[in-house]
Amino acid sequence: MNFIENLYLQILKVFSDGVFGMSLGDLAIIFLSIIISLLIRSIVARILVNKVKSIVSKTGNKIDDKLFEALVPPFRLLPIVIVFLAITLYFDIESTLGIYFQKINNTLSTIFVFWLIHQAIIPFSNLFNKLEKVLTKGLVLWIVKSLKYLIIFLGIVAVLEVWGIKIGPVIAGLGLFGVAVALGAQDLFKNLISGIMILLEKRFQLGDVINVPGHTEGTVEHIGFRSTLIRKFDSTPITIPNYIFAEAPILNYTNRKYRRINWTIGLEYSSTLDQIKKLTEAISSYIDTSEDFIVNDNYKSFVRLEKFNHSSIDILVLCFTSTKDWNKYLEIKEKLGMEIKVKVEEIGLNFAFPSQSIYIEKNDI
Repeated sequence: MNFIENLYLQILKVFSDGVFGMSLGDLAIIFLSIIISLLIRSIVARILVNKVKSIVSKTGNKIDDKLFEALVPPFRLLPIVIVFLAITLYFDIESTLGIYFQKINNTLSTIFVFWLIHQAIIPFSNLFNKLEKVLTKGLVLWIVKSLKYLIIFLGIVAVLEVWGIKIGPVIAGLGLFGVAVALGAQDLFKNLISGIMILLEKRFQLGDVINVPGHTEGTVEHIGFRSTLIRKFDSTPITIPNYIFAEAPILNYTNRKYRRINWTIGLEYSSTLDQIKKLTEAISSYIDTSEDFIVNDNYKSFVRLEKFNHSSIDILVLCFTSTKDWNKYLEIKEKLGMEIKVKVEEIGLNFAFPSQSIYIEKNDI
């Protein structure tokens, strides 16, 4: 009989003491609370979020749509935060378990707040686009990314503070380690500084067509902290470290105002001076009167007899098109080439080609 009573008392003790001073009933309440919070989270995600989304979509304002989509992930954490707050109130705040639950609740609340701020930057980052008139688009993207990283860092610091970990001594302790890392990461910092100088000096921007002599030529797609992504004209992407741009001369084709045509037309030596003069005047007249070309004091056109070559009389045609668009530029070049061909035929001239004359000496025997 005593054995049964002792067994019964031991079972009651297990139910009353439980684990870490919590009874099995308390553990069951905590477990059920977490399950309920997950169910509520699912309900919020499916019903409430869809309802609010339908209301927001009717406003006709894209900013609140983006804001809503950005804030949905952190708001799904809110039911779990509320449940842990209720669990914290259920236990004695002075007890060891109550203190731990309070820290967990503070941690979740801190994560929720900083996650909310981090996500809110995404839609409001459009306001930074107005700075593109003063700064470059790449620099604006850097500012937005830096703000996101700063918020993440502050959130981590706040969570560590909740658990009694001071970030100051940690940073001081990592000082020597940071010096060692810096010595081994000189290239990283060199690329970072070069990237910042690229954006501040506005040597090129996203979407510009550039030529990096000895490396590549193509369109700038991304300017990162360490490297820049350029897509070549055959659609092949190539990544170049930023320090190269600080040391190499960069040809920025996008920043030019006009495109230049520089041709040399070879005529046969049988051409007369009168015919050559008529041709140069006809080409000059076409360039000066056509809207396809820009002719002023800064951008002059030249159609002149340049030199007497080995097998041709060379005519220089140098002018600037009124556009820098590649497709339009090719059309203008084609029209100019056809016009020159027509004028050469009308005047009775012929294009020269490489040739040699052989003279055979006759010997009278």
